[in-house]
Amino acid sequence: MLNDSRKGIYDLLTPDNSALILIDYQPQMIFGVGSMQRELLLNNVEGICQTAKLFNVPTILTTVNADTFSGKMIKQITDIFPDLPVFDRTTMNTYEDETVREEIKKLGKKKLILGALWTEVCLAFPVLSLLKEDYEVYFLCDASAGESKEVHKAAVMRMLQAGARPVTWMQVLCEYQRDWARSETYDDVMKIMKKHAGAFGVGICYAKHFCETK
Repeated sequence: MLNDSRKGIYDLLTPDNSALILIDYQPQMIFGVGSMQRELLLNNVEGICQTAKLFNVPTILTTVNADTFSGKMIKQITDIFPDLPVFDRTTMNTYEDETVREEIKKLGKKKLILGALWTEVCLAFPVLSLLKEDYEVYFLCDASAGESKEVHKAAVMRMLQAGARPVTWMQVLCEYQRDWARSETYDDVMKIMKKHAGAFGVGICYAKHFCETK
């Protein structure tokens, strides 16, 4: 028998049992990123957005002080979700904002995938709050970043100790696809990988060319 803190830990993510929340991907926050290359961060964020759009995963977008300090949410996200509202707030903890909290409740999902800038504040704070409310929380460790590698690592450790589950954007993509025989999404999954999966994406292009010329 699993204890409450391990409920759902063996369940794989599906487009039907999960939702995505993206927090504070804004210019001012990106300026302060020091834990990973910013170009890679933007690539990975776009990759998870394309994944969510392809599989029709419910998505919430939120910013902090967009008009007075941090700037609007980046186009790598809003161009993919042009019709989604972006909820702006003042609190550093997304879950403490009443509007966002109600939007999360409306999703009706227990499995929440979070990505945010920065890891140590705008990711860690809502992750801890959501865990306290008995949500199953997954955080995008390669699409979130902190002010330094040490700071990012400390925040990741704190979330892990609290029971959050780390995932990467391509892991989520593969978890949603699950079976390469699912032809309705196969071609679009390949397109996402070709563009955002780095050397593996190059390998896909090479393999396709190799097979076509044999």
